[in-house]
Amino acid sequence: MHEYSIVMSLMEQCERLAQQHQAQHIEQVELKIGILSGVEPALLAQAFETFKLDTVCHHAKLVMNIQPLVLQCSSCDTQSQVQERTIICPICHSKHTQVIDGEDMMLMQLILET
Repeated sequence: MHEYSIVMSLMEQCERLAQQHQAQHIEQVELKIGILSGVEPALLAQAFETFKLDTVCHHAKLVMNIQPLVLQCSSCDTQSQVQERTIICPICHSKHTQVIDGEDMMLMQLILET
């Protein structure tokens, strides 16, 4: 389960940022998770709850914002959002699309207690 290694890296990043900003602990961790990121939100949440206990995140709330796919279609020249894991244009059903957003996972915000 690669969510464990993702959360371990996230905790290291949170520890560094808390130390940089002289924070006592972190109250909230906000992530953006693209639906094509390969990350399973339920497993990530479970891993976060497990690994946060011995870190500055021990009382932190995890907020996950699921990013839909944003596709740019070369055939009909439209940009659209889709909630499924597909690269087919919902307008013209072409496969000639480019993924603009929805493939990555990003740390968006930390709320720190100083």
